[in-house]
Amino acid sequence: MQIGVQNFATRAPPLFESREAERAHSLQRLAAACRIFGRRGFSDGLLGHVTLRDPELPDHFWVNPVGIAMHQVKVSHLVQVDPQGQVVRGSGMVNPVGLLLHTAVHRARPEVNAVCHAHALHASTWSSFERRLDPITQDACIFFENQALILAPRVVRDAETARRFAEGFGQHRMAIHGGHGIFTTGQTIDEAAWWFVLMNRCCEAQLLAEAAGTPTQWPPEDARWLASVLGSPTFGWLSFQTLWDEIIRSDPDLVD
Repeated sequence: MQIGVQNFATRAPPLFESREAERAHSLQRLAAACRIFGRRGFSDGLLGHVTLRDPELPDHFWVNPVGIAMHQVKVSHLVQVDPQGQVVRGSGMVNPVGLLLHTAVHRARPEVNAVCHAHALHASTWSSFERRLDPITQDACIFFENQALILAPRVVRDAETARRFAEGFGQHRMAIHGGHGIFTTGQTIDEAAWWFVLMNRCCEAQLLAEAAGTPTQWPPEDARWLASVLGSPTFGWLSFQTLWDEIIRSDPDLVD
């Protein structure tokens, strides 16, 4: 038997009868991603931002507002911003630096519908080494040859530095921003959020492994095959569904 992502397809992505239905579904997943990040301690205070391209207006984005703890975000809290970064639906402030970064990536990458970033402890710590993750575990192989390493600009202050950041991202689905943390993208918010959860865990694993010694890396051909299957957008979407099942059961108010 030839193993592929189809062997893990426990469910299928939904089909939508309208853009409104797609938006409603996606915003529930966006709120869920915020809650999952908050529950895992990925973001405290005012930092941490998750954006989602609107299915009807592709140059508009939905984002969690500043000032609401991620583990308390509801669908009703989410705001939509226009290409100039102005809030056009919902109420609340948005993180201006986060919006610059995410908007630049969305503009440069039409296939990217979601971008995740938060100051997760292990991801932020690993980024201080200014290195890509190595394929030392099966999970880490998922990111093999699919990580950008962005060392400049160190700080994004305006649209031009944001553009350079997006340029450094290239066509990779994930990026390590030196001294800052990780950014993950996806065709869906489900996929992008799962990569963030998994990549932070892989950062933790490599920190632990290197503190104990010198870990062995997987052969490139094996790591590359795992990345092609377990690192596919479909596998990322499927993996997130287990997190969705858990959070909607424990936090049904997120869809209020």
